[in-house]
Amino acid sequence: MSTGPAVAVAVTFVWLGMVLAISFLEAPLKFRAPHVTLQIGLGIGRLVFRALNTVEVGFALVILAIVVAGSTSPRVTAAFAVALAMLAVQLIAVRPRLTRRSDQVLAGLDAPRSRAHYAYIGLEAVKVIALIVAGILLLTV
Repeated sequence: MSTGPAVAVAVTFVWLGMVLAISFLEAPLKFRAPHVTLQIGLGIGRLVFRALNTVEVGFALVILAIVVAGSTSPRVTAAFAVALAMLAVQLIAVRPRLTRRSDQVLAGLDAPRSRAHYAYIGLEAVKVIALIVAGILLLTV
């Protein structure tokens, strides 16, 4: 395996692990901890997801560079395109809505529950599947 695909495998599975650990483990569990209020949980969540999304953008840029260099098959490129598209929709369309609601809650206002969380989780699930597919395809080349 040459350097480009090897780096792509490593980045893919680290990215996948981070998303699984944070989105599907840490995020729901923090609200079950004793004495964690909604405001504290949202404050922690904003910091954690801002960090995760920053790292994800970095990983996406590495993957994009590898794809542009021509080191991946069309099927791998398609799987990565899905993952990158899901990340872009999360950052451009969903995160701003979630941020507006958390701003209201953190300011002590009574904000209605947001359906944007469901969109974010759905996009996250599709991104996870795309990363799994890309990783498996990279390993079988």
